[in-house]
Amino acid sequence: MTTGERIRRRREARGMSRAVVAGLVGRSTDWLKKIERDERQLRSLPLLLQLASVLGVSDLSELTGQGPLPVSAWARVGHPAVPEIRRAMHEVSFGAVDSSHLTPDELHHRVQAAWLLWHSSPRQRTEVGALLPDLIRQAHTCVRTNAGLERRRAGAAAGDLYRLVQRLLAHICEPELHALAVERGRAMSEEADTPLARASATWSSAVSLCASGHYEDAVQLVNMGIDLLQPLVENGSPQAMGIHGALQLEAAAAFGLAGREGDAYRYLDAAEVTARWLPAGYWHPQTAFERGNVQILSVIVNRCLRKTGTAISTAARIDLPAVPSALRRSRLLLETAEALTDRRDFAAAVSNLGAAARISTEAVALIPWARTLADELAASATGAERRQATELAARFNSVVLA
Repeated sequence: MTTGERIRRRREARGMSRAVVAGLVGRSTDWLKKIERDERQLRSLPLLLQLASVLGVSDLSELTGQGPLPVSAWARVGHPAVPEIRRAMHEVSFGAVDSSHLTPDELHHRVQAAWLLWHSSPRQRTEVGALLPDLIRQAHTCVRTNAGLERRRAGAAAGDLYRLVQRLLAHICEPELHALAVERGRAMSEEADTPLARASATWSSAVSLCASGHYEDAVQLVNMGIDLLQPLVENGSPQAMGIHGALQLEAAAAFGLAGREGDAYRYLDAAEVTARWLPAGYWHPQTAFERGNVQILSVIVNRCLRKTGTAISTAARIDLPAVPSALRRSRLLLETAEALTDRRDFAAAVSNLGAAARISTEAVALIPWARTLADELAASATGAERRQATELAARFNSVVLA
């Protein structure tokens, strides 16, 4: 029995119409009909989890037919930084303006420093999270106390800040707070009204849409952002090329998740060309776009397309120390570990998972599927690798429970 058939049987057993279930997960009746008839594959984990919740399923195996996988294993976990960030985001629009406030230039430099910390710290959520509440308040004060061009410059910096808030909150807060960060970043960038700011907002919005399974909408936004940047790219702006390349990679990821191989590879190839245009040594401070990032996304896309061998061989060719972002280095090793697990090369998978954790245990532990991977390897590996996987699983859980 296929996943679609299991979804249909579960829906009918609960006496729910197709229209009701589709509406509860924010999709059309026709979309669910195609899923149930196996005319369309369900590749999005968030959507599968939404369906499981609506259908009262406690273990995804009831829908997938694969091994036991409790829905609780994918539950969002918290982080000590979230409550203060939440409070700042909810209160900042209504509090009094601080008498001592930053200039737009000062705000820009502080936001850029926070982004660099995000990409370099092994405890990025803890260290950056400690900075964000005050930065959020300072950003809003800066926007409110300026006018004209200076207000627009403050809005551009505030938009960059909220894109960082969005990245930090992924997996560790309620969806509404994450969505608020996305929307604030878009609104601030719209007020800034520059091609760079607006294109950056299309990137962060596309990331959010892609994560929730809205692949076509994500690509539509990507293409709008690319159009905004075209004149700046043609003039050789490294910053514009960095955002341009990141947009191309997001489209490649969206098409990969949607199973559209040709389109995914087309955007990967375009991103590779963009990366070659960058000045030597340049990488975009927010998106971390550079040539190594293109190769890492190639690994991810090939995994989405079930081209496990290609993903593994591509990963092996990447010069890991040359990748400037610690987060990207950790993610590459994590993706490689999962690909090797698919190949049942458990020893190599454990080795890569351990290497990812050595770069940043926090980054790995706060990704739900990474915790599940550690548990799977602890159950499947043997000998010393099993002990190592068990220790990794315990370490990840200690981060989650801290």
